[in-house]
Amino acid sequence: MADEVQYQLVTFKLGEELYGVDIMDVKEIVKLQEVRLIPNAPFYVEGIINLRGEIIPIIDLHKRFRIQKTVASQDDLQDAGFIILNIQNNKIGIIIDKIARVVTVKGDEVREPPQMVSGIGTEYIEGVVRQDSGYLIMLNSRKLFNAKELQKIVDFQ
Repeated sequence: MADEVQYQLVTFKLGEELYGVDIMDVKEIVKLQEVRLIPNAPFYVEGIINLRGEIIPIIDLHKRFRIQKTVASQDDLQDAGFIILNIQNNKIGIIIDKIARVVTVKGDEVREPPQMVSGIGTEYIEGVVRQDSGYLIMLNSRKLFNAKELQKIVDFQ
C-alpha cells in the first residue's frame, strides 16, 4: 500500500478566514513589531523590519488579497505577528492576524478551490480543506508573487 500524501501546515487567521502554508516554506514566526515604511513600494508592501541584522520586506496579505481587516482587541494583538517565509531563497514576512497551530492534513481531504474564495484568486491557492468550523485555505507561498513582483519586493532590501 502506497504512503498517503500528507501536508504539514502552519495555520493562521487573516480576517475571518483560516489559512495555511507549507511548514517547509516557513522560516520562523515572530511577534508584531514596528515596520519601517519604504517609499514607492508596491501597495501591498507594508515596509521592512530588521530581524537580527537581516532586512526583511513585510507584505500585507490583507491588501494583496483585498481582505477586510478585523478590529483587533488588545488580546488579539498578542497573537498577531509575522510569518517569515523562504520564497526562492528570499525571506519575506507576511502579516498575520492570529497564529493558529501546525496541522497535518491528509491528501484526500484537500479539495480543489472554488473559483473565488473570499475574493482571493485561485492562482494563490493549493486547495481547501473542510473543517468543523469552516474551511482551511491552503496557500501556495511560491505562487503568492510572480517573478517580477518578487524582484520588486527584494530590491527594497
